[in-house]
Amino acid sequence: MGPQRIVCLTEEPTETLYLLGEQHRIVGISGFTVRPPQARKEKPKVSAFTSAKIGEILKLQPDFVIGFSDIQAEIAAELIKHGVEVWISNHRSVEGIVDYVRRLGALVGAGERAAALAAQLERNLDATRERAARLPRRPKVYFEEWDSPQITGIRWVSELVAIAGGDDVFPEHAAMPLARDRILADPQEAARRAPDLILGSWCGKKFRPDHVVAREGWSEVPAVRDGELHEVKSPIILQPGPAALSAGIEELSRIIQGWAQRRAG
Repeated sequence: MGPQRIVCLTEEPTETLYLLGEQHRIVGISGFTVRPPQARKEKPKVSAFTSAKIGEILKLQPDFVIGFSDIQAEIAAELIKHGVEVWISNHRSVEGIVDYVRRLGALVGAGERAAALAAQLERNLDATRERAARLPRRPKVYFEEWDSPQITGIRWVSELVAIAGGDDVFPEHAAMPLARDRILADPQEAARRAPDLILGSWCGKKFRPDHVVAREGWSEVPAVRDGELHEVKSPIILQPGPAALSAGIEELSRIIQGWAQRRAG
């Protein structure tokens, strides 16, 4: 049977449960949820990312609450004090996302469907790797998660960039799980690493290429010189769930393959 009244504090458990056909178990979701669109219409919104309506959650009488990362530790602790069972996942890699799908499926008695979904996501990654292997040259990629201060991409994003055919210019930052540890102490360092592509995914707001181009000392960066600045919508890349391994990797591949075609032409 598994839990019957689940509150999802982030988007990835909501998306995964819908993909598994187990959405009837969900009684509350994050207000930041956009995937799938029907979730926003069907389910009450009871949390943000760093805050939650504890009273509203308790009124829903959940038998299981799912969240993500140490950032939601205080929310989890408060719910636990009220006797609610809470699972806080903390995966940060592509492999971790695939395993998360399997684990969540097992928790709700949908292990076989979860295994099939995980296998589908892995096939999609393999197909992307095959396309990337045919690239004549791999672009250097600067992925910017936030602009002020400048924050580089988290581990699963860096891994997806590599799978799609690019080389993250800040691989040493990708291993840092917390955003504060991925802040660029010197904003000019990204320019000095001369990325061929700049990918912006400013969580919660629109990427502004014109703001990046206007940065002092960035005019000779290859990506700026060639107009290779692209937005990747944060809902498809910055949540560690199925979206990143489907729509997210497809968008990264489209951008990198397009860059390669323009260089060949």
